[in-house]
Amino acid sequence: MKIGLISLGCSKNLCDSEVMLGLIEKQQLEITNDPAEAEIIIVNTCGFIEAAKEESINTILQMAAYKQKLCRYLIVTGCLAQRYAKDLLQDMPEIDAVVGTNAYEDIVQVIERLLKGERVVQLEKTTGQVKVPAGLRKLTTPSYLAYLKIAEGCDNFCSFCAIPYIRGRYVSKPYEEVLAEAKSLVDRGVKELILIAQDTTRYGEDLYKKVRLAELLHDLNGLEGLKWIRVMYCYPNNFNEDLITAFATLPKVCKYVDLPLQHASDRLLTAMHRYDKKKDVKQLLRKLRERIPGIVIRTTFIVGFPGETEADFAELKEFVQEERFENAGVFTYSQEENTVAAQLPEQIPEETKQNRYHELMSLQAGISEEIRQEQEGREFEVLVENYDKDTPDLAVGRSYREAPDIDGEVFIENAPGLKAGQFVQVRVAQGFTYETVTELVK
Repeated sequence: MKIGLISLGCSKNLCDSEVMLGLIEKQQLEITNDPAEAEIIIVNTCGFIEAAKEESINTILQMAAYKQKLCRYLIVTGCLAQRYAKDLLQDMPEIDAVVGTNAYEDIVQVIERLLKGERVVQLEKTTGQVKVPAGLRKLTTPSYLAYLKIAEGCDNFCSFCAIPYIRGRYVSKPYEEVLAEAKSLVDRGVKELILIAQDTTRYGEDLYKKVRLAELLHDLNGLEGLKWIRVMYCYPNNFNEDLITAFATLPKVCKYVDLPLQHASDRLLTAMHRYDKKKDVKQLLRKLRERIPGIVIRTTFIVGFPGETEADFAELKEFVQEERFENAGVFTYSQEENTVAAQLPEQIPEETKQNRYHELMSLQAGISEEIRQEQEGREFEVLVENYDKDTPDLAVGRSYREAPDIDGEVFIENAPGLKAGQFVQVRVAQGFTYETVTELVK
């Protein structure tokens, strides 16, 4: 029996998909990348914002079409499944099983029940931690790269976000399990380890009554064979002195800080249920830049949050202009049901959201280009990932300054023969908005 899996959404969802694939492979079931060959198709969905939900529904419908051919069973997992299980089963008879966000480790048992003729709904309560044996995951990333999820759920309860209601309260993965999984990944050839959670800076707080991310980075830094440690989804209110020191001093920790800030207006930050004020954020940014030489800061913002005035938006633009982030993503506010913000008055028209999105993205694009041009003549170590399909001697990779899939690429000219996963020294020739053109340092 061949099984296909489509993974949508974030890297945290991807880790769940890799665990399911590992469990399936352990049962000696065959995995295929071609849905036309699959007798069972699994769609691991995202349900974070409206656009993600639309993508998930469209993908389910596309995969359901294969049931007219070889496919016998269609399984829907992930956040959309957790959030809308009843509606999915009622409105989409093509679906044979719905599996919740904390039940994905039971994917093999779900398949067995399908084969017995059941229509399955497996939704556990949105608390608890899935325990994954070290080495079980079937990596879908390149062999030199892996994500490591260190916690599940979220306790921040931002007013615009449905994640705590889908994924549950924050639950750290036990420290020893994180280290064991990290060692297993490095033993398999992983050179870049990317730590992820809804809020990585809170790691350990629930289990050990203290945050332990800095301690974890120290231990991971000691893993022989590991080259880079990248940390995503850091919240400013938990970015303490120990963590700053870890970023500044540990050689394998990338001097790259992902710090979702969402806005700069104190009035809107309060409405968003964020813990920080603008002055606190500016103080942290100044401290990070002073203490961590060569630091790159990435952030994300929301435009069009309910009640956002022209003055609020102007304040956000001024903040972005002043702080000059190397990388920034912008989202238009999505009115998510059952969230506090969805009930707020003064919802912003979609046209206004889109105008503000494009204006802020344009501002950030100019800043990013200026910063990349300032790097011209400097040397960096780059992780080679592939070659440009149209230019055989143009290698493509990333430096510590770019996270995969979200920050752009580094092009290496006149570099035939380099291999994916190889680290090389380059000199920046030209900087553009999202790309950097470099040459090998002989």
